[in-house]
Amino acid sequence: SSDKRMSIETRLKDLGITLPAPPAPVASYVPFTIAGPIVFISGQIPLEDGQVKFIGRIGDGMSVEDGQLAARLCAINVLAQLKAAAGELSRVKQCLKLGVFVNATPDFTRQPEVANGASDLIAAVLGDAGKHARAAVGVASLPRGVAVEVDAVFELA
Repeated sequence: SSDKRMSIETRLKDLGITLPAPPAPVASYVPFTIAGPIVFISGQIPLEDGQVKFIGRIGDGMSVEDGQLAARLCAINVLAQLKAAAGELSRVKQCLKLGVFVNATPDFTRQPEVANGASDLIAAVLGDAGKHARAAVGVASLPRGVAVEVDAVFELA
């Protein structure tokens, strides 16, 4: 509906977010696939203006807050891919699941707090439709050495 489109666009504007052109894949995969009303968004890294940001490991020179900012940037790129997949964000019925991968030291245990950077952004933009299941997983490394990667599953109306 136009009301829903307006509210999502308004929330993006209120958050000071302009969705970028969706980042192009860096290997042999597509940025999203669609099966019926379900959209699977490939893992997004913290890219901004074509530049890789937040390179490093949480717990080794990078803080939880750095990780949250990285996760938020990943989520913005997820939304950019989602808009490309759906045509309009107003078509989003629900964020079903986020996968948040945190490049961290072996003793780091605050992956959920890092993942909140992505979850909170999705909820802020999509409102009730942004409530989702989630996995927050610590990993030994990520593409390009980034601190966080986020993938997602959405249902479209």
